Amino acid sequence: MAKTRSAPGTPQPLPLPSTSPPRSHIARWFFRGGSLEEEEHHETHPWYMVLWLTGVDYFSTLGYQPGIALLAAGALSPIATLLLVGVTLLGALPVYAQVARRSYAGQGSIAMLENLLKGWKSKVFVLVLLGFATTDFVITMTLSAADATQHAIENPYLHPYVGEARVALTLGLLLVLALVFFRGFQEAISLAAVVGIPYIVLNVVVIVRSLMEIVRHPDLLSNWNRALTVHGDWTALLLASAIIFPRLALGMSGFETGVAVMPLVSGNQQDSTRRAGGVPVGRIGNTRRLLAAAAAIMSVLLLLSSFVTTLLIPESAYQTGGPASGRAIAYLAHELLGSIFGTVYDVSTIVILWFAGASAMAGLLHLIPRYLPRFGMAPRWVSYRRPMVLILFITAAIVTLIFQASVEAQGAAYATGVLVLMFSGALAVALALWQERERIRSVYFWAITAVFAFTLIDNIIERPDGVIIATVFIVVVLTIGSISRFSRSTELRVAKFTFQDDESARNWPEIVGKKVHLVPLRTNSVAARRKKLADVRKYYAVKGPVVFVYVQLMDNRSEFLSELRVSVRNEEENFVVDVFGAPAIANTLAYISESIDPISIFLGLTRQNLMTQAIRYLFLGEGETGLMVYTILLKYWEWTPEDDVRPLIFLMSE
Repeated sequence: MAKTRSAPGTPQPLPLPSTSPPRSHIARWFFRGGSLEEEEHHETHPWYMVLWLTGVDYFSTLGYQPGIALLAAGALSPIATLLLVGVTLLGALPVYAQVARRSYAGQGSIAMLENLLKGWKSKVFVLVLLGFATTDFVITMTLSAADATQHAIENPYLHPYVGEARVALTLGLLLVLALVFFRGFQEAISLAAVVGIPYIVLNVVVIVRSLMEIVRHPDLLSNWNRALTVHGDWTALLLASAIIFPRLALGMSGFETGVAVMPLVSGNQQDSTRRAGGVPVGRIGNTRRLLAAAAAIMSVLLLLSSFVTTLLIPESAYQTGGPASGRAIAYLAHELLGSIFGTVYDVSTIVILWFAGASAMAGLLHLIPRYLPRFGMAPRWVSYRRPMVLILFITAAIVTLIFQASVEAQGAAYATGVLVLMFSGALAVALALWQERERIRSVYFWAITAVFAFTLIDNIIERPDGVIIATVFIVVVLTIGSISRFSRSTELRVAKFTFQDDESARNWPEIVGKKVHLVPLRTNSVAARRKKLADVRKYYAVKGPVVFVYVQLMDNRSEFLSELRVSVRNEEENFVVDVFGAPAIANTLAYISESIDPISIFLGLTRQNLMTQAIRYLFLGEGETGLMVYTILLKYWEWTPEDDVRPLIFLMSE
C-alpha cells in the first residue's frame, strides 16, 4: 500500500502492525465481535443495571458464606459477621468510593499504585497485582461454578439427572458462561438482573420465615445466649470473633469488580460534554451509588442470614459432610418451606453461582486490555472480546481440571486474591490522600490498610496454598508478558507525533519525500554534526541536503508506546531534527525515517558486545542502534509492501 503524507502541521501516525487479517470463517467470527475499547465507549447502562453484574459475584456468596461462618465460628457466627459488615461499610466501601474517584477508567486501585513507582519497578509491581487480580477473578469463575454444581448434586430432584459428574457439569457451566459473553455485554448485564433479583427475593422469603420460626420458639434465643456465655464476656466475644474474622473475608468480594466495570456505568449530561481529560463526575457518582447499594443489601442479608442459621441449624447439620454444609440457607429453605420451594431456591442459587463468573469475566475483560497491551506485554488480539473470552474459558477449564471442581481446594486462593486487592486498594487510597496533604483522612485509611494487612497475613499463615496458587498466576503473567514484549520489540512503538513549534511545522514539508539523506547522531552538537557530515561525504557520494536526527529518550524507558515531539530547524543547507519523548532510539529512528522517506540512511555501528547491547535495547531503549534500525525497517517494510523505492541503508563504523 502507498504511504500517505500529512499536511503541514497535521502529521498523521503511520499504520502500526496488527494481527494478520483473519482468513477462515471462524477467525473472522472471532474478530467480528469488535475491540473491548470500542465496546466500552458505546455500551453504557444505568448504575442500577450494572449493579447486578457486579452484584451476582457479591450476592452469590450467600450461597456459602453463612455455612462457612457457622463452621468457622459456631455460636459466634453473628458477631463475627457483624465485624465483617463493619469492615465492609467502614473500610471497603469508603476505600473503593475513593478509588472510583481517582480511577474512573476502570483500572481500579492497580492504576493508582502504578503511579507511585516509575520505570520497570512500576511495571513489575503492576504485573504482580494483575496476577493476584487474575487469581481472584478466575477462581471466582471456577469456584462459583463448582459450588453451583455442588448444589445441583445435593438437590434430591436434580441428583438423578446430574449424578456425581462434578467436573463435567462445572465445565459445562463455564462453557455456557463463555457463550453468553461471545454474544456481548448487553446480554450479560440483562441476564445478571434476571438472575440476581429473584435470588435476593427468595433469600428474603427464607430469612423472614426463619425469623418467624425464632419468634415462635423463644427458647432458641436462650440456647444461643447460653452458647455465647461459654466464651466469656463481650470483650472476649469480640476478641474471639476478630480472630475468626479472616475466614469470613470472602463476604467482601465484589468491590474491585465494581470499579473494574465503571466504563459500563452511564454518567450524566455533563459527562458527555466534558472536555477531554475532564473528570466524569456523573459516572463517579453513579458508581458510588452502585457500590453503596450493593454493600447495604449484602450487609443486611449477611447479618440476618448469619443470625437465623446460627439459631436454627444444629451443629451436626453444618459440619463438613452434613446436609447444611456449604448450603445453610438452602437447608433452611427445604426444612421450613418444603421441598418444592427449596428446589426453587436451589435452582436460583445454582444459576446465580454460575453467573457470578460473569462479573469476574467482565472484570478481566476490562482490566487486562488496559495494562498488558499498553506495556507491550500482550499480542494485539488481547484487545478483542471474543479471543479473550476463549482464553479465559480455557484458563478456567484448566483450573477446574486441576482442582477437580472442589470448592474447598479453591477457597484459599480465592480469599488470597480478594484480600490482596482489598489491601492494595486501601494502601493506594491512603498514599494518595497523604500526597494530597489530607493527613487526617489519610490516617483513617492507613488504619483500614492495617486491618486488611492483618487479615491478609492471617489468611496466608493459616492457608499458604492460596499464595502458592496466586504465584503460579503471577509467573504465567510475567512469562507471557516478557515473551510478548520481546516479540513486539521491533514494532515502531510510536502512537503519534506533534511538532514542537510552528517553525518545525513549516520546515517539515521541505524534508519529506525523497529530498534528503538521514544521518542519526549520538551527540547533538555543532562539532559532532560537522564531523559526521565530513565522514559521510568522505566515503560516499552524497548530493543534496542532510537531515541530522537526534533522539532524546523519555525518563521512563519501560513505556512501550509514546507520543513524540519533533523539532525541525535549518542549519545552513541542512536540517536538524530533534525528537523528544522516545521510548527507544532505534524504533524512533525507524519511525522518523518512514515519515520522512529519505533518499538514504547512514547508520552508525559501535561494534560493542552484542549481548550487552541487546539487553540495553530491551530494557533501556539504547543498544546497537544501527543494526536495530535496519532490522525494524525490514520488518516494517514486509508488513507494508509498496511500489515506492525504499531508502538506501549504509552501516558505518563509529
